[in-house]
Amino acid sequence: MAENSTHDAAQGNYETMSTEVLKAMANPLRRRLVRALSVAGYGRAADLAQSLDVPANKLSFHLRTLAKAGLIEEAPELARDGRDRVWRPVRKARSVGSPQHPVADKFLGNQVLAGVVEDDMSVLNRVAAWVPGYTSGEDPVVRGALTDMRLRLTRERFVAMIDAMERVVEEFRGEQEAEDALGWDLVILAASDEI
Repeated sequence: MAENSTHDAAQGNYETMSTEVLKAMANPLRRRLVRALSVAGYGRAADLAQSLDVPANKLSFHLRTLAKAGLIEEAPELARDGRDRVWRPVRKARSVGSPQHPVADKFLGNQVLAGVVEDDMSVLNRVAAWVPGYTSGEDPVVRGALTDMRLRLTRERFVAMIDAMERVVEEFRGEQEAEDALGWDLVILAASDEI
């Protein structure tokens, strides 16, 4: 499942982002919050504030904004008592837009896309900084992957391949409860030779 995608919403089980979702996702801190909750599975404002190094009172506003947009929800069954608020991500595939389902707000859509690209470039930069130590044997621990593949497919087969990859990721998502589980950023980048 893709949390954010430019993949054609008409081809998969994607929901085109509403203006409210675009507004929520245009904010870098809120994207970080969604990512942190996606990795952890759930979290309390105080714990999230500490892990993101943000004041808890500032974070509460952003959590409410994400909840109002339908990106996260409360998980009362995980609360310690009636005052404890625990949040979890709403797992749903979302697309900024497609020709069949155009972006709800072009300006906000472009902001979200720019933010997602920036976030993805951060992942690429982290991996690129780690790879030399791994390939030289200085750091023998697998901390990422940088795999480059080329293939020739029809558009329909390409969409089918992406959908299959998302099903594989969803299959492995259940393993995040393991005590030694780590958060992994997985960015699938693809480009046809037309662009």
